[in-house]
Amino acid sequence: MQKTRSKNLKLAIFSVLLLIVCNCGLAQSSSNQNNIDGLRIWPSPNSTRLVFDVTDTPTFTYFSLSKPERLVLDIDNTTKDFDFSTVANESNLVKKVRYSKAKNARSIRVVIELTKKLDKTVFALPPTTPYGNRLVIDFTDNSVPTTPQIVLDAKSSNNRDIVIVLDAGHGGEDPGSIGRAKSYEKNVTLGIAKRLEALIKNEPGLQAVMTRTGDYYISPNSRPQIARKHKADLFVSIHADAFTTPQPSGASVWVLSMKRANSELGRWIERTERHSELLGGAAEVIQDTASERYLAEALLDMSMDHSLTTSYDLSRDVIKHLGRVTKMHKKTPQAASLAVLTSPDIPSILVETGFISNPREEKNLNWSAYRQKLAQSIFAGIKQHFKSSPPDGSLWAKWKQEIRTHRVQSGESLSLLAQRYNVPVSQLKQVNNLRSDVVKIGQVLTIPRT
Repeated sequence: MQKTRSKNLKLAIFSVLLLIVCNCGLAQSSSNQNNIDGLRIWPSPNSTRLVFDVTDTPTFTYFSLSKPERLVLDIDNTTKDFDFSTVANESNLVKKVRYSKAKNARSIRVVIELTKKLDKTVFALPPTTPYGNRLVIDFTDNSVPTTPQIVLDAKSSNNRDIVIVLDAGHGGEDPGSIGRAKSYEKNVTLGIAKRLEALIKNEPGLQAVMTRTGDYYISPNSRPQIARKHKADLFVSIHADAFTTPQPSGASVWVLSMKRANSELGRWIERTERHSELLGGAAEVIQDTASERYLAEALLDMSMDHSLTTSYDLSRDVIKHLGRVTKMHKKTPQAASLAVLTSPDIPSILVETGFISNPREEKNLNWSAYRQKLAQSIFAGIKQHFKSSPPDGSLWAKWKQEIRTHRVQSGESLSLLAQRYNVPVSQLKQVNNLRSDVVKIGQVLTIPRT
């Protein structure tokens, strides 16, 4: 009897220990299991990015299928809990994201249905504020141009438009700086850039091109390449500043430095540009982390000297007009080594429109009327520069050659001068910004050539 009780007790203890071990094993297995916490789909004109938020570093394989076009993604040790049907999808390249039968019980299979055959890049990204682990897939349609090309009529090549490329900083997976009220820099920059684009397009002789027209990511190195494709006369990158404390405020204008920045703010901007590349998950950064982009060979081009000089002169004009609508954090052009400014043959400036980390300026930057004022001031600076120094072959260069002036003498009237120079009175008033037909002795009028 005693032996039986002893045997039963041992069996009970063994069962309990076995249960504890099994439970521990299940808990450990569960804790090591990965999860999909979210999916974001970022469409752009000729590409789409899918970003899977995962709790741990993903282990994955993938392959393509045709007729119809699909990308099949196998992710190891991952649960099938996330509902892809809840994700907004405005892409014209990605039809649907769904599950399929997994290759084994511990993994999941995700199928991405595509509208056509696309180039693809798949890579994982480690945590970087404000994101955790991510699995990124870039689909690119190389059958269409990256951006619409500007075609100049050969007959009017000597009267061409001045091409200005506008770059709204950050975008898509890269929000830029985030204000205390959760404002994203990428939204502020796009809002200002679109307003500036409208002003430029309404000015005869000027043409605006946007590096991005929506909420999607473009790497800093790719943005000046867009300017080169369009043979731009000017590249303007729009940003909103930020700092570790809320006190700094005001706008500033930056040009390229051939050396690293020697100011604290400049070094901060250089670091945030590098962080933006990691946030955006640019595949070229992941694949070539040892690349030295600051002193690229292209910067040694002889045209860089002219480009830097023009950039500096232009930035002073922009600062003068910006200072009329907002406080200037720096009243002279600043220099930093930024990839977004590295076009050797194109004058390039970066405009920091204010500090989104400052609560008052964050509020202003979210105000539509204030964005319009900032756009108008930047436009006024650009216009002032090109009026005095228009590019060769442009319509504005032709206009500058045709300008004549006349100093009003006693007894002269606007109608008399219009008759003398064979110019309509209305045109005289428009060119000289006159609201009436009254002119004063000694007043210098611009006389357009007919």
